[in-house]
Amino acid sequence: MATYEYVCRDCGYFDVRLPMGTAPSEYGCATCGHEARRVYSPPNISWVPPALAAAFGREEQSRDTPEVVTTPSPGRRRSQPPHPALARLPRP
Repeated sequence: MATYEYVCRDCGYFDVRLPMGTAPSEYGCATCGHEARRVYSPPNISWVPPALAAAFGREEQSRDTPEVVTTPSPGRRRSQPPHPALARLPRP
């Protein structure tokens, strides 16, 4: 069974459970009896892993107020390059 969404001009939105692929383009409203047209919407995905939800939250917040880094993080500087050939490269 699949859930299909319809909208009635008088009553608003409502859901109908029908066998998959059998939903008509119009369906009678259970409240008032008028014909309601089918609405196409994205599937309802209600559960998101916490790590993904946190990443979405940080991404959304950074649109309006991005974090500005003024100094490098402590402990992240390397005293020597990882490969001897990189030591010969020019430094800024």
